[in-house]
Amino acid sequence: MRAWLRSLAGGITVVTAVVAILAVLVTGLAAFPLIRAAAVGQARSQLARAADAFAAAPAASQALDLRVRHVLGSDYYALSVIAADGTVTGPAGQVLGAGEVARVLSGATVSQTVNRAGVQLLVEARPLNRGGGIVLTRSIKDVNAASAQEFQRTLLALALGLVIAGLAGTLLARRLARPLVRTAAAARRMAAGERAVELAPAGVTEVREVGEAVNTLDHALVASEARQREFLLSISHEIRTPLTAMRGYAEAMVDGLVPARDMADVGRTLAAQTDRLDGFVRDLLELARLEADDFALAEEPVDVAALMGQVEAAWRGGAAQAGVLLELRLELGQDEGEPVVVVTDGARLRQIVDGLVGNALRVSPPGGPLVLAARLEHAGAGGRDMVALDVRDSGPGLTAEDAAVAFERGVLYRRYAGQRPVGSGLGLSIAARLASRLGARLSVEPAATDDAGATFCVRLPLA
Repeated sequence: MRAWLRSLAGGITVVTAVVAILAVLVTGLAAFPLIRAAAVGQARSQLARAADAFAAAPAASQALDLRVRHVLGSDYYALSVIAADGTVTGPAGQVLGAGEVARVLSGATVSQTVNRAGVQLLVEARPLNRGGGIVLTRSIKDVNAASAQEFQRTLLALALGLVIAGLAGTLLARRLARPLVRTAAAARRMAAGERAVELAPAGVTEVREVGEAVNTLDHALVASEARQREFLLSISHEIRTPLTAMRGYAEAMVDGLVPARDMADVGRTLAAQTDRLDGFVRDLLELARLEADDFALAEEPVDVAALMGQVEAAWRGGAAQAGVLLELRLELGQDEGEPVVVVTDGARLRQIVDGLVGNALRVSPPGGPLVLAARLEHAGAGGRDMVALDVRDSGPGLTAEDAAVAFERGVLYRRYAGQRPVGSGLGLSIAARLASRLGARLSVEPAATDDAGATFCVRLPLA
């Protein structure tokens, strides 16, 4: 029972019942005085018509009195007579005062409610043409008793309406909850690992949107898990390759198959394979750290020209060894000695640029240029000036399709493995996530031709 009350169907049913009960109570509280007032008004009107009839036909008053009492009951009203000398014969003698009697004798009608000894009476008095008058009285208590019966019938009708509202609320709750129950079941199947769950959205607009969102989530999970599976398979293959080489050399050394003169070469090969494995592990750990919520940044003012100079100096030797022409271009437009500053984590920014330079150096052929550039981009009125750091290689470049997926994990690696120099498939993904953490924007410009190279750009707001 408690579980049903916490469900949507139970909640809607309870709310519907509560609203119906409140409506019945409010209607009853408002209807009771209205019914009483209407009953009193109707009784007064009937009593006034009877008094008018008595006054108009005094000769037939006795027969009319008997007829009315036969039809409406003996306690419907009490008849009293006012003599010409003011004497009141009947129950009205204890009700009418001298003033009311004088008014009737003067030819005026009396229609009022009189309270005598705690009893309220309706009084209708009419003068007679031959002198004197007649008085009809009726107790309001009797009127209220009759109205109570009418009120009971009204309550019965309201109770019937309450039952119908409860049934309608239950049926409506089940109809609304049924699509949500199916959606929840589909979500639980997805959580258990099932994919391609077919869910037909149904119900009201909001519930149908929830079902469509679950379908969209299912498709996204299928695509994401497929990409991750493919990526892990490719990474596993790349890790297995150096491990196989290392195992082969190690077994050869154990079996004494490696001559002493070749030991140095074998050691260098093992060290290179170890460095390759270490690079893979480093990239995976870096990616995991970037996904964590507590990834720390140490923001401070950073001189753009000084940082790019440090990058150029650090990579000058590697570029010379590879035969690549490394060039630094500073197009910041500042006065001599005036720094161009951005507020960011300098070490992390340097990590992004170093990763981009490493990728560019890998794909640039001997004799080709590798350009490092820092420039200002003016936003105009109302905007904020940006600092753009470019790394432009002279490799085979990227197509528009390549640029669209350049920062997704392992996509370019799987696309070009064996065709051109590639890394672990994680470097650009790490750079993009790190730039996002810094509040920067990393983008790539596709090549205009097949041998025009590619340009990666990091944009940060100018301090």
